Amino acid sequence: MGIPVNDFIHDLTVADLPDAVVAATRTCILDLLGVAAAGTTTRLSRIARDHAARHMAAGGDGPAARLLFDGRSASPAGAAFAGAATIDSFDAHDGHVLTKGHAGVAVLPAVLALAEARPFAAGGELLAAVAVGYELALRAGIALHATACDYHTSGAWNALACAAVGARRLGLDAEATRHALGIAEFHGPRSPMMRCIDHPTMVKDGSAWGAFGGVSAAFLAEDGFTGAPAVLMESAETAALWSDLGTRWRILEQYFKPHPVCRWAQPAIEAALALRRKHGVPAADIERVCVATFHEAKRLDARAPSSTEEAQYSLPFPVAAAIVHGTVGAGEIAPEGCADPEVLRLSRSMEVVEDAVYSARFPAERWARVTFVLNNGRELRSEPTTTRGDPSTPLAADELVSKYRTLAWPVLGEHRGALIEAGVAALGPHGGRHGGEVADFLDDLLGMPATCAQAR
Repeated sequence: MGIPVNDFIHDLTVADLPDAVVAATRTCILDLLGVAAAGTTTRLSRIARDHAARHMAAGGDGPAARLLFDGRSASPAGAAFAGAATIDSFDAHDGHVLTKGHAGVAVLPAVLALAEARPFAAGGELLAAVAVGYELALRAGIALHATACDYHTSGAWNALACAAVGARRLGLDAEATRHALGIAEFHGPRSPMMRCIDHPTMVKDGSAWGAFGGVSAAFLAEDGFTGAPAVLMESAETAALWSDLGTRWRILEQYFKPHPVCRWAQPAIEAALALRRKHGVPAADIERVCVATFHEAKRLDARAPSSTEEAQYSLPFPVAAAIVHGTVGAGEIAPEGCADPEVLRLSRSMEVVEDAVYSARFPAERWARVTFVLNNGRELRSEPTTTRGDPSTPLAADELVSKYRTLAWPVLGEHRGALIEAGVAALGPHGGRHGGEVADFLDDLLGMPATCAQAR
């Protein structure tokens, strides 16, 4: 029997977390911070942070919170909005296959914004709040997909987790917490995910508004605003999903992305890279590429992207970039990378077809196979390939650390990046970290990086 939702939200401490959950939470936090640092260089992030600073400012005697990797302040809800938009902008953040989306992208910015408004006394409290948020977000996501007829963005369900960590941080009683969750569920952005797949823009996965709505819901409930119940948590139809809180840790089911594009494109990227390594064939010798994959991945159809968002929500373009450059990183999805003529040649000519077997295995599994058709008529075929970074195909610990450093150090500098890495490692029951050290850690996270100053 699991822990009741309200008790889980308010009473769980870092000492209650299994060692594997503590380690997984640290890994999620570090990965998200690396993605956030890289995200600050995107136009999307700059617009969102400017918007939060200008239009979501703290007013009157309300609390203020600094924006992630920015230095300016907004309301806690505004800071959560900007942080989630920044992480979402780079699209290399962790996720969960059954939610078809992302929890930490909203949960971590919400926790950091609330930490500014209501400081933590110890690093373990911060880590426990993030773990609570993940467990609630992932169950809410699975519950929504099981009960709603449309495929909604992550913001539709990670809003509930942000409300929960807000209720925890604000010390709301059981009734106010119930209202916070209900407000977040009702006001969460039930935006249509496939619209952004078919027409990629900066609205992305809705998580910025999920974070904003969830944090706002907690403060509204504190003031007496009502909104209960959260049906996803209280209905008989979803009760089984909540019955294992504290006994099954869904944060251990997270995947981590090796490439900063939609997860659905990554099996094809891996298959193309495997063919490239095996045969050493240069891109110039390839006449065209054929990809077989699942239906949702086939919908990622931007062939000549004109923006980072279109490049991230494409399958042909990043597969072509992987073939030409041997990697898909920040440079390949930047606006200048979108103009590479050899990548565009392969992207425009790529044949992408749906495989019914792969479609039937989605979302629990994502598969693709790739064929290179050479100029001389020879065909090179990959094996059926799944994504790297799933729990069954994990990225090595040193690979995840390398990913963080590759993303964070060019933006933050090696010294500051290393301080943050050490700060994350110290979070938890054995790392100590009293309130003053947590404040120092937050200073490392919430100050402006040099690249932001240059961008403005």
